[in-house]
Amino acid sequence: MPETAESGADHDPLPPLRDIIAAYGLAAKKSLGQNFLLDLNLTRKIARAAGPLDDATIYEIGPGPGGLTRALLMEGAKKVVAVERDARCLPALEQIAAAFPGRLEIFSGDALEIDETKRFHEPVRIAANLPYNVGSMLLVKWLTGPRFWSSATLMFQREVAERLVAQPGAKAYGRLSILTQWRAKAKILFDVSPKAFTPPPKVTSAVVRIEPLAEPVAPAELSVLEKVTAAAFGQRRKMLRQSLKALTPDDTEGFIRAAGLDPTARAETLSVADFASLARQLRALPHWGQNNPGRES
Repeated sequence: MPETAESGADHDPLPPLRDIIAAYGLAAKKSLGQNFLLDLNLTRKIARAAGPLDDATIYEIGPGPGGLTRALLMEGAKKVVAVERDARCLPALEQIAAAFPGRLEIFSGDALEIDETKRFHEPVRIAANLPYNVGSMLLVKWLTGPRFWSSATLMFQREVAERLVAQPGAKAYGRLSILTQWRAKAKILFDVSPKAFTPPPKVTSAVVRIEPLAEPVAPAELSVLEKVTAAAFGQRRKMLRQSLKALTPDDTEGFIRAAGLDPTARAETLSVADFASLARQLRALPHWGQNNPGRES
């Protein structure tokens, strides 16, 4: 995106992040999964990946001292709504808010506990360097809950990013792959070296762009799909007729064939649509209705 004076992209009115971290005593806490990004060129690259931002409200989780927050605002975001559970970081974020009047809203709290549908009344874009210890949980929450977002540009550990985009047959293919690709399109944009962080983590990170689908890839009830994938990947080296036996003890092979699949296949070879087919077939079985009264398809 071209830099303009109007967007603030030509000028950073704030001190270097290292100075802010030192001034507020913001040593990263391992218990919060914190690793701070200090390179403004890199944070602006991430911000541009979430763009165009000119008319966008950005939802940022775990901003810490505000490296990505500053970049989003400098790249022209209309508004950034930031949620930070570490109270030590709030004064640094307030300093950013003062430098970009009316464009940064800060909330102190845990993003896992927030009901975003009550806070946002039109779709927002998510952009965040997610804390490593809750990144997957937050993504699952957003994928399975009411849709309040139009895109998500997120940083994960590289191994988690690979799980999001993995295809059948890949070592990383598993439950998170199915859930993500059932509801969204995911693409790894670029890697981020451990050297970019303070303190440097032991693993490489990756920025992923996720865009929700208007409809799931194939019809299925979420809770049933989750049970099928949990059972299948819980024993991923075994054939479906064995790994799914606990779900359908009376006629496991018949249930699998009715879904159009081979009972000797293994979970890692099935497509997202195949798992949805298994979920629909399981939901239709009489014993499922008896064991799960009141569930709707």
